[in-house]
Amino acid sequence: MEIIRGLIVVLHLIAFAALLGSWIVGALSRSGRITRLMQWSMLLALMTGLALAAPWGVVASPNYFKIGTKLVILLIIAALLGIGASRQRRGKTADGVFWLVGPLVVINAAIAVLV
Repeated sequence: MEIIRGLIVVLHLIAFAALLGSWIVGALSRSGRITRLMQWSMLLALMTGLALAAPWGVVASPNYFKIGTKLVILLIIAALLGIGASRQRRGKTADGVFWLVGPLVVINAAIAVLV
């Protein structure tokens, strides 16, 4: 069971790395575009995060505050990516939305490590 949980943790980390990495590429290229990789990475991070929130037979009680906070931040990121992608499809720029995603991903990762 620990091997499966470990694999899910690795997938969760890869998802956040892909989300932050694709945001950094967009930021450095000054494109400000929401990409499909960002959307799929966010979805994978959400799915693996929910799987990790399951009890997994652990004796210690989970930190519900941390889980809830990370979930809310990830849902905000999902909403921003959806809004940005919708604006891009209509030919508008999504710069304001794009620049909010990166800091939220970093905050989410910081909560995971520090709380």
